[in-house]
Amino acid sequence: MLRRALLFLSEREGLKNRLLRMRAARAVADRFVAGEGLDEALEATQQLNDDGFRVTLDLLGESVTDRDEAERATAAYERSVVRIAGCDVSATISLKLTQLGLDLDVDACVANLDRIVTTAAAHDSFVRIDMEGSNHTQATLDVFHRVRETHANVGVVIQSHLHRTERDVDALIEADAAVRLCKGAYKEPVSVAYQRKADIDANFVHLMRRLLDAADGRVMEGGVPPVAIATHDEKMVEATRSFVESHAVEIDRFEFQMLYGVRRELQTQLREGGYHVRIYVPYGTEWYPYFMRRMAERPANLWFVTRAILGG
Repeated sequence: MLRRALLFLSEREGLKNRLLRMRAARAVADRFVAGEGLDEALEATQQLNDDGFRVTLDLLGESVTDRDEAERATAAYERSVVRIAGCDVSATISLKLTQLGLDLDVDACVANLDRIVTTAAAHDSFVRIDMEGSNHTQATLDVFHRVRETHANVGVVIQSHLHRTERDVDALIEADAAVRLCKGAYKEPVSVAYQRKADIDANFVHLMRRLLDAADGRVMEGGVPPVAIATHDEKMVEATRSFVESHAVEIDRFEFQMLYGVRRELQTQLREGGYHVRIYVPYGTEWYPYFMRRMAERPANLWFVTRAILGG
């Protein structure tokens, strides 16, 4: 119930505007967002690299309403790729297609993504397409497959809470795609998504095994493994570790992915255990929807918000 309420609030513009004016709320968001500009994000990346973590950077934003916004986001991502290549840091980038104009013009979105992926290829880097709500799933995969026809350095995210995902995994394995598996952070109806955590978890484990089975012998471009296991759930982490050990999956065929500021102790434990761990580092001014979805994923995070607002 609390998770659904938080996901509902993530879409409320009025609450967003009130929180954006609250210094305490913005201070709490800093735990999960590495600043509003690329310079701050690169500083966080350098620290994470020094600590032994891989990084993917995400300029927060989604659902742009005009072509100029999509063009600005595209140009910003191209600049970020060039800046990363020119700095002494190691990072890839992640993005949402609605930020590139998916809702406005699919062909224009494809062209924008192609520009970014081409720039990344020129700098031996990689681009991950984040998955959004189920109303965008098919369009996102369609765009991914179109760009993947001419570029190997692009991957996509799939979500275990959707009923359709096993079919999508079959197609992605057939295409030798680089896949990031997560549970899913959007409120979805029962007609398209599992509602019980036990069912979502069971599908996550099933899909994780399918993807790791198919990863044998595959190498992606840009230093990215074929499979990314994105979870903060210790049961899902242990299920992955158990499968990897029992099936002798090579360590370079996969990596764990976790969010900036979430379960830091678990991130460190995995890295010290010899696993590759990539931290998803968001930055930018459009932090509110992302922040609220993090609250929904782990309601314990609300304690940080409450303390900050109360001045604790």
